[in-house]
Amino acid sequence: MPSGHTQQDSAQARRTGPRPLAPIPFEVEAAFPELTGTVREVTLLYPRAGQPGPDDSSIGGPLLWPADEPWPMCAEPDHYKPLSAPVGPEPVAMVPVVQLYARNVPNLVFPAGTDLLQILWCPLVHEDDQYAANPRLYWRSSALIAAGATAGEPPRPHTAEGDYLPRPCTVSPTPAVEYPNWDLPEGLGELLDERFEALKDERGYDYFEVATTQQSKVGGYPGWTQPPDWPDCAGCGTRMEHLLSVTATEPGMGRWLPLDDRDPRQDGDATPSWRAEADPGALVAFGHGMDLGDLGGMYFFVCRICPDTPYTHRYDC
Repeated sequence: MPSGHTQQDSAQARRTGPRPLAPIPFEVEAAFPELTGTVREVTLLYPRAGQPGPDDSSIGGPLLWPADEPWPMCAEPDHYKPLSAPVGPEPVAMVPVVQLYARNVPNLVFPAGTDLLQILWCPLVHEDDQYAANPRLYWRSSALIAAGATAGEPPRPHTAEGDYLPRPCTVSPTPAVEYPNWDLPEGLGELLDERFEALKDERGYDYFEVATTQQSKVGGYPGWTQPPDWPDCAGCGTRMEHLLSVTATEPGMGRWLPLDDRDPRQDGDATPSWRAEADPGALVAFGHGMDLGDLGGMYFFVCRICPDTPYTHRYDC
């Protein structure tokens, strides 16, 4: 081992790389030819409580921020905390939610000249913004920021709704493929429902458990908890592309639970990959700690046709 690196350091480095996943236990398109062509690449983020730095990809961690750019503040007149007194006129500092470097997420397409994606949001409820946090998205060049990055802590909001305050998490971007859940083509879900049930009766697992994901991720299908609400671009009218989902749910069991997070007491037994449970000691670190309403999510979309890559979002709970 190189000098100056402990075993603990190396373990942490491994955990921020791609996580080992169980293979899907059946050929989706062989069993359900109607799903041919619906597969999508996805990068699962697996946020885990930690101490990321501004040079790391993270959820809720510190951002690499330009020294000459003021920290974003929200002065919307309608933001509030439920069951609390009015916020008042003082602007509220936005909080870091997502930071992703191109080097960590190879499947994420960055606009020309950028290699860093940052998302912040106002940690209050906004009535005119889907009754949720109000986000802002930035594409940046890390090389242009690095020489003059801000040192020290950014301003903290003087008030906030705890539901929109992520705890600092490292991420482990892990490439995979998934099939649609809520986004099954119209009528196909009803058509396949009996065969989905037959699959579970015969093999012990459900199509949705092993072929679809509902967790924080880049690409793939949005992690909807309600019927899909895909936005169209205000500029060109085309349906926008799903950029990423920040969801309240992270797998604590089943096929999408990384192999190295599984309860070691299951080693050597006959527990199938879609029923394995997490190591109880590891569960405390899972996820960013936000319920997002009621185990919901925030879904971000971009248009890659229009200049400046316009974005929007949807929220459900």
